[in-house]
Amino acid sequence: MYQTDLLKGRTILITGGGTGLGAAMATRFAELGASLFLVGRREDPLIQTVADIRATGARAGWHSADVRDFATVERAIAAAEAELGPIDTLVNNAAGNFIARTERLTPNAFDAVVGIVLRGTFHCTLALGRKWIAAKQPGTILNIVTTYADANCGSGFVVPSACAKSGVLALTRSLAVEWARHKIRLNAIAPGPFPTEGAFSRLVITKEFEEQARNRHPMKRFGRAAELANLAAFLVSAESGYINGECVVIDGGEWLRGAGEFNHFVDLPDAAWDALEAARKK
Repeated sequence: MYQTDLLKGRTILITGGGTGLGAAMATRFAELGASLFLVGRREDPLIQTVADIRATGARAGWHSADVRDFATVERAIAAAEAELGPIDTLVNNAAGNFIARTERLTPNAFDAVVGIVLRGTFHCTLALGRKWIAAKQPGTILNIVTTYADANCGSGFVVPSACAKSGVLALTRSLAVEWARHKIRLNAIAPGPFPTEGAFSRLVITKEFEEQARNRHPMKRFGRAAELANLAAFLVSAESGYINGECVVIDGGEWLRGAGEFNHFVDLPDAAWDALEAARKK
């Protein structure tokens, strides 16, 4: 199904590409012939993932950047082009999230998540979109949202993420129409639960919570990184060239069972909340 040259000649920039689903997508894209440039805040994971990709014979580079700062994003793109040549594909994957009772949130905590997810996605999209339009170069953008990003859903206890991801989904659909005339295509993936060290450590902090989440799932399992990476490869490839402005859910049917992935936290006792908040601060 996936030809080894599916992404040959493509140069893809992935934010949050050093770990988790970002690293899984980067590795898969490289297997299919693409050159990769990874952007993130922590250098060590970027260095390791790039080294792993280069070890397979693929081209890869990295740059440490905070996507909340537009000038920093522009410098990262310049570094990518200096090393690998023009970027033709962007995957906005950088994110932040944590479980919290909204009345206990600080404005800074809200801004931190919205800044990374929504503002960061906008910064990367705008910086590359401007370049592509000026150069009359086609482009492809894939945004990673979530199942509770839909306007009809939302989720309690992750309000900053829900607000930010809903904004990213609106951005995706809006620019899919506005920029189609420039041959720039935008789509999104809405993952359900995928075990990653970063997300699960903040959202599913105990084995008991993990087991409860698995038992609620229609398929009684979580997603595998390779499953999402393959979907992403298809959506950025030329084979999906007529798909534009779409959000593809990959959650094994979990969303259909009940809106709001974390709404069940309404039943947690105060002691459990204290444990959650203590774990988040470690």
